[in-house]
Amino acid sequence: MGRCRTAFNAYSVKFSPFFEGRIAVATAQNFGIIGNGKQHVFEMTPAGGMVEVAQYDTADGLYDCAWSEANENVLVAASGDGSIKVYDTALPPHANPVRGFKEHRHECCSLAWNTSKRDLFLSSSWDDTVKLWSLTAPASLRTFTGHTYCVYHVAWNPQQPDVFLSASGDTTVRVWDLRQPAPTLVLPAHAYEVLAADWCKYNDCLLATGSVDKSIKLWDVRVPGREMAVLAGHSYAVRRVLFSPHAGNLLLSCSYDMTVKMWDTASPQAAQGLPLRSWDHHTEFAVGIDFSSLREGMVASAGWDESVWVWDQRGFPSP
Repeated sequence: MGRCRTAFNAYSVKFSPFFEGRIAVATAQNFGIIGNGKQHVFEMTPAGGMVEVAQYDTADGLYDCAWSEANENVLVAASGDGSIKVYDTALPPHANPVRGFKEHRHECCSLAWNTSKRDLFLSSSWDDTVKLWSLTAPASLRTFTGHTYCVYHVAWNPQQPDVFLSASGDTTVRVWDLRQPAPTLVLPAHAYEVLAADWCKYNDCLLATGSVDKSIKLWDVRVPGREMAVLAGHSYAVRRVLFSPHAGNLLLSCSYDMTVKMWDTASPQAAQGLPLRSWDHHTEFAVGIDFSSLREGMVASAGWDESVWVWDQRGFPSP
């Protein structure tokens, strides 16, 4: 469907929940080690190309972004200085960011907006914490502590709006409930750092985890003592895992092996390390993926090769 280039290394790509062809891309200079960042917004053209409609410069690299579920023009970006930038694409660039939150003590690396309680979003950081925010509040609403190393990823449960998970370098995934003071589950998911996790959109007890150990694991939180399956098709660390919003059995993953893979979690082939599809269009680490919630079959990926691709999951990416 299309490809767009970024000036810096791409870290995250997110489809708009309001506009079918709009994506946000968070990028960082020098692979995010040191330097500036840029938040991009692209739109697909009727001919299938990609055009940039907004770009915002930052003093530090950006590691993730998320669209508001309440306002079609608002998005947030996670910055290397620990801050969260708030952008309004309806305003001119010089009026952005419209707001900033600065509480994390180290890099902010993951953001997740609640699709039911649409005023709430989460952030996670290398300072080992997760924070809950609302754009209507002057500061974070709550800080979740307990992880003993970087919290690389957070994700809301799609069916239980008070429940979310956090994936950490301390090798655990924790399940939290906003109504509880402590985690409701601490899952020793892998022997090595857990970089990503996501909930199945059709089963609120099923989640997937991705690790430095190259594997993806499927878990039922009601039976946390043993994983349901291990998907071992990547040859380097698994950077992201994401369940489809359109099919309960489809899982997308990307890896430092530069590939993006689609898994049928209900298939016996998946447990043998055989994905449904595998794409190798990136020439550097593949670190960002997303499904379009508005157009079934449309997926996107972002990589350190300064490229973002959008394509139909039944075919192959093309520039």
